[in-house]
Amino acid sequence: MPPPPSNSTALERLPSTTRVHVVGAGPVGLLLTALLQPRAGFSVRLYEKRREYMRTRMVQLAPYLVADSVDSYRTDHIDGDNVDAVFDPAELDQGLAFRDSIPSDLMTLLRDWTVGFCPLNSIERAVSDLIDARPSNGVERTSAVVTAEDAMAMLEPGDVLIDCTGSNSLLRNHLVPDSGEADGEANTLKIRLEYALVITFLYGRPYDCNEYCKYYKNIENAHYKFIPMVHRTHYDGSVSHVTGIVNISADDYEAMPSRFDGEWLRSNVPGVAQSMDRFIDKIKQETHGEILGDLEIVRIPLDLYRARNATSRQLLTGGPIDHPFAQSPVFLAGDSAIGSPYFQSISLGFECAIFLAGLMAQRDLPLRDMLDRYELYIYKQWLRVYMRSKMIKHNKDLFESLDDPLALLAKLHIY
Repeated sequence: MPPPPSNSTALERLPSTTRVHVVGAGPVGLLLTALLQPRAGFSVRLYEKRREYMRTRMVQLAPYLVADSVDSYRTDHIDGDNVDAVFDPAELDQGLAFRDSIPSDLMTLLRDWTVGFCPLNSIERAVSDLIDARPSNGVERTSAVVTAEDAMAMLEPGDVLIDCTGSNSLLRNHLVPDSGEADGEANTLKIRLEYALVITFLYGRPYDCNEYCKYYKNIENAHYKFIPMVHRTHYDGSVSHVTGIVNISADDYEAMPSRFDGEWLRSNVPGVAQSMDRFIDKIKQETHGEILGDLEIVRIPLDLYRARNATSRQLLTGGPIDHPFAQSPVFLAGDSAIGSPYFQSISLGFECAIFLAGLMAQRDLPLRDMLDRYELYIYKQWLRVYMRSKMIKHNKDLFESLDDPLALLAKLHIY
């Protein structure tokens, strides 16, 4: 169930002139800044520890980000029905109204990114440049590593603080009263789906992948199966960027370094290496190309998680009155609030940013209502993410057992 609604707050509404601190100038932090920048009454301070944008992985934004109707919002074949099940019609209409208020210069970029793949750092640079190029800038940038203590110290009563620092959120576990060192995950619900290797390589020919491809190229791999992510396989005109995952055991995970290459894999985990080589050899037989460079491999736990509280409303309504978050609202956006390993989280993060900016623009909205509505919205997005992720995980488990009828039947639950 969603958290209970708040009862009272010392700050009734956002001040007519509101200073907003956005911590984390990744894609979500930049988008929020670009959304709030032209709004009357907001001055934005943007904090970023990186000196330049280096992340080159290819992403494609979900079409629902630029939807202009409820029908176009729910076209995703995986969770279109989930949208209807989770959100009331009035909530969907409000989300579309918030989209209508997106500045045209920003909406043009978003539309471009929903029709093709783009390096993540190109998105970050484009939004950053847009912010700097606007005639009335109103954004103060600070290049610094911000700690939780720094974030609390820079707040003045009535300021707004937005945490866009990602999955290892700076403030998530500081948003509930009495969350001390002993309970470092006090505000985080985490579900471990599996352990995996995320393997990326470049291929010198066009390569597209679907479920048939995943099956037939793994048909000789009894244990470790490389499963490309369809929306992470992209041909840019000269090179195919391929990213996929291999399910591994907890013991495998503990025995591996956090990052390594194909040479280390072949020397230390030959079973995974042989499966990868079989998969790649079949790609070569079909498309007559070659791998460019080496494999890039990261071993990670695949976690589905959410913040139990996506705002500081517990501190605003029941925390110590001298706590900085008892006088200034705090919001979590993007991966700070919700995350899933099975699909690109940038679209979900942008969705959160659009909704939050739309709420904050309603200057006559009581702060209590703003906090409650954002909490409910994040909770409903979590339900959508949870259902989608569990379905993907279940289908993936079935896929890996297709050639073992007994194992497949053990994973089926009918009625």
